Amino acid sequence: MRKVIETIPGYSVCGEAVDGLDAVKKARALAPDLLILDLAMPKMNGLDAARVIRTTGSRVPIILFTLHADILSASQVSAAGIDAIVPKTGDVEGLLHEVERLLSPGWHN
Repeated sequence: MRKVIETIPGYSVCGEAVDGLDAVKKARALAPDLLILDLAMPKMNGLDAARVIRTTGSRVPIILFTLHADILSASQVSAAGIDAIVPKTGDVEGLLHEVERLLSPGWHN
C-alpha cells in the first residue's frame, strides 16, 4: 500500500497499522490527512475502527479498501463514517483516484 500511495507526487505514508485497534491508536496519535482501512483487519474490522475514530470528532477522510465491498450496505458504510469504498478487485487506479479526490481542496467531509 505504501508504495502505491507514494507514487502520487507530494504524498507520503505517515503510519501503517497491524490491526484495527492499532489503526485507531495511530489515527489519534498521527492525525493523518487520510485513512485507508481494510474491512477484514484483525482485532477490530474497518467499519468498527472507522466508527471509533468518528466518535473522537475526527473528520479525516476514510477509504475502506476491501475484497468484500459487495457485502456492505450503504447504510452500514454511512453509519461508520466512511467516505469511499474501493474494491481490492479493481485496479490500483481506483484507489489513487479516491485518494486524490478526498484530498482535493474542494472536497468537504
